Amino acid sequence: MNISRPEQRVLHVLALGGHILHERGEGPKITDITCVTRDGMVLSDCTRPVFDRLRRKRLIESRGGNPYRISKRGRLFVRAQLDNQG
Repeated sequence: MNISRPEQRVLHVLALGGHILHERGEGPKITDITCVTRDGMVLSDCTRPVFDRLRRKRLIESRGGNPYRISKRGRLFVRAQLDNQG
């Protein structure tokens, strides 16, 4: 499966314990998303199109209305990266 760099960055953050908060409007559609790292920082690479592609590929999932987290399938597709924290 071909996964872009922004998708890889988001999956890497989720694999390290991050999550994606989502807000719904009046209907069932998601209107706003925010990707939060395990340290509480916001990841700007997580845009709506990236979120939609990850969801369509079933690499992230939400259970019971909770924030989106990486799925088992997503863990298989995330590539190893060095953590850029100094």
